[in-house]
Amino acid sequence: MLDVCLLGTGGMMPLPRRWLTALMTRYNGSSLLIDCGEGTQVAVKEKGWSFKPIDVICFTHYHGDHISGLPGLLLTMGNAERTEPLTLIGPRGLERVVNALRVIAPELPFELQFVELKNAEEEFEINGYHIKAFRVNHNVTCYGYTIEIPRQGKFDVERARAQEIPQKYWNPLQKGNVITEGEKTYYPEMVLGAPRKGIKVTYTTDTRPTESIERNAVNSDLFICEGMYGEPDKDAKAREYKHMTFQEAARLAAKARVKELWLTHFSPSLVYPGEYMDSVHKIFENAYPGKDGKTVELQFEEE
Repeated sequence: MLDVCLLGTGGMMPLPRRWLTALMTRYNGSSLLIDCGEGTQVAVKEKGWSFKPIDVICFTHYHGDHISGLPGLLLTMGNAERTEPLTLIGPRGLERVVNALRVIAPELPFELQFVELKNAEEEFEINGYHIKAFRVNHNVTCYGYTIEIPRQGKFDVERARAQEIPQKYWNPLQKGNVITEGEKTYYPEMVLGAPRKGIKVTYTTDTRPTESIERNAVNSDLFICEGMYGEPDKDAKAREYKHMTFQEAARLAAKARVKELWLTHFSPSLVYPGEYMDSVHKIFENAYPGKDGKTVELQFEEE
């Protein structure tokens, strides 16, 4: 099971009932954050979730509405007696940007590990998360992220017995371990079936529609995508400032054949995003306007 919470849905500036951009996921005791805009700490507290299990923070880019909440969050995590390293992932320049922000948070009881993205697409395995970063099209270097929870094949008892694999090794093999006993070596693929469908979430914001988004979002269980503008007269403004409209996000969702679309990163002038969903539903039916604190528990599919 993967818990997903859209902590903040605002773009550019926080509003009284809308925090700035941030997404949080929880899986197997480890939490992951994408972006950390102003108000992220308050949003986490309102949700009733904890800061301490955050092991990874991914940044789409370094505009203030996506990273300005980081120094305070680091201080809070330090005050929670965290000692485990924290991994930060983001575009080139990440360490320089974070160290500049840390002028007001210089002493931390845990190590920061920096992963700077240099290529158009990069992949990582961290704490059970398979993370893929892919470049999008904003007026500064910007990335989207796909978060996947892989699911291995079923354990085949009959195959294990047929190969006379001792039962004491079944559990370690099921967990992916290779076992050597004397001259014999047992591999997980000897007893596991083909990998099964896992859980996939794609998150992207501050971008024009791109082929990279469509390709990486394919078959996502949840696609969280920027919808900066819902009004029908904002197409030119979206193109000029390299943002996206509700309708453009819906077309991406339809092309990528995702299960569900949440819109986010709303313009401060967009007070009631729900007013513009009719045109979205004509393109992609299973679409919803994001809301601070909107949460879903994504489960592995039953077979």
